[in-house]
Amino acid sequence: MRRIPRKVEIEDDAGKVTRYVRHENGQGYVSPQASVHRDATVEIGAYVEAGAQVGALARIGRYSWVDVDAVVEHGARVGNGVHVGVDVVVGDGARVGAHARLGAEALVEPGAVVLPDQIVPEGSRVRVERRRRDFTAAA
Repeated sequence: MRRIPRKVEIEDDAGKVTRYVRHENGQGYVSPQASVHRDATVEIGAYVEAGAQVGALARIGRYSWVDVDAVVEHGARVGNGVHVGVDVVVGDGARVGAHARLGAEALVEPGAVVLPDQIVPEGSRVRVERRRRDFTAAA
């Protein structure tokens, strides 16, 4: 069985080295400058960047990337292979489907749903979809 390292260092094209530490719940990697609640889950292959915040009971899926200063609030679910852009807020209990892309400064309202593969443009707001009730009487 292959062992997952406790810490990793990644060098970008400019030569800057970023260090990450494995999160106990899920084994994903978290920057020491990020704030991830101990009850959150960061799955294998996922990264949480410096300044990001992940709340209690939130879940970051495999190979997802929570970018700089992004916030994933309490109970939110981010699917596999998602990019949560810079300064994005994913509200309490929101759901982001697999392989979605959230542009910088986007807001996913509490309880809202982003569909799989959806691209949310920079600065956009994803609102909770309210279902209309049909009160017409059956004949």
